Amino acid sequence: MTASATSSVQSATQWSNGFVTAGPSRAGVAVNEQAALSIPATLQALRVLTGVFAMTPLHAYQRTDKGRKPADNLPGARLFRDDPNSHQTPFGFMELAMADLMLAGDFFAYISRGAGFQPRALTRLKPGTTVIAQHFDRQDGVTLFYDATLPDGTRERFPSRDILHVPGFTRDGINGLNPVRYARDALGSTIATSQHTADFWARGGKPSTVLQSEQRISREDKAEIRSDWQRLYGGLSGESVAVLDQDLKAEFLTHNMQENQMIETRQFQVVDLARIWGVPPHLIFDLSRSTFSNIEQQSLEFVIYHLGPHYTRFAQAITKAFAPEGHYFEHLTDALTRGDIKSRMQAYWLQRQMGMANANELRRLDNLPEIEGGAGSDYWRPSNMEVAGQPTANRPGTMPGADGDNDPEDDDVEE
Repeated sequence: MTASATSSVQSATQWSNGFVTAGPSRAGVAVNEQAALSIPATLQALRVLTGVFAMTPLHAYQRTDKGRKPADNLPGARLFRDDPNSHQTPFGFMELAMADLMLAGDFFAYISRGAGFQPRALTRLKPGTTVIAQHFDRQDGVTLFYDATLPDGTRERFPSRDILHVPGFTRDGINGLNPVRYARDALGSTIATSQHTADFWARGGKPSTVLQSEQRISREDKAEIRSDWQRLYGGLSGESVAVLDQDLKAEFLTHNMQENQMIETRQFQVVDLARIWGVPPHLIFDLSRSTFSNIEQQSLEFVIYHLGPHYTRFAQAITKAFAPEGHYFEHLTDALTRGDIKSRMQAYWLQRQMGMANANELRRLDNLPEIEGGAGSDYWRPSNMEVAGQPTANRPGTMPGADGDNDPEDDDVEE
């Protein structure tokens, strides 16, 4: 049931315009989502973040007395494993969800339900079309409602059970902070630097020109001379030979890119953008400080420290919306952290020797078919290991001479 818009539910942003508005940065350029995506380093950072996040499988589990067991047969789990809606794949839906979180600070989706109130589809709500309203009750605390505009143009107030909401980094626990808005100056300086470079090459790489004369030149003549000069010698095709009269002299204002540290500025801006979006610099192709020995460690840190919080906030929000009591959702990141083939095989061998896994369990990790019989299902136990507190002679299956002297007669007790 949709809450009435005339209820006493109030919020400071209840009826405000929720759209992310463009605004000038201190560099003098407007910064919005489209402008941010025009920066190559930002585009690559978001491709990496959203793509790696979307390719990580999300599974449902049930808590049991012996640990947990898979519960991917839950109706909500199907949405994220097979079919979130009629037109998107699970990868496409999660990629878009992560993009909204990174660029707008929040992700919203409308939950369509069918018979038995079971979830049937998820419809992404565009950023800026949903405003959160809250109601406080002394007994129950804060209850959230969502004033959302659906794709058909209707706008209603929905209870939280009808909206999947994943907030990003937040200062009030309700609305996620918009990175584009809060990093406006850093993004603006990068855009301004790029525009300056583009303008320089649009002039054919030519420095600015000053035309001087000892004679007095009227304002109309100045405008005409300036127009003629720009038409003949400006732009990419301005290669004509200049012929000056009226004692005009051309003076070229030099631009020393090296002294202005243009290259260093652009390199620093790439690292600054990596900080904003939370990716290691080498993933946006800045290899200036990367080595063969530390790239693998940086990639592991990317999964743990950068993607890890996003995995948790999505999994917990989905658990809250779809998981019955005793169940939960979790991302499976084993494929991202298993390392190179040599390290992986060594880890498998240790698990096999220690009896932590059988052959079939290890083969499933690499999508290999199972081995029939005991060769695939048996667990190994090192022959030189014993159960703590259990005497060797009393252990079931112990052969004579198991104490290591290879003499069965020594095992007899002397009277």
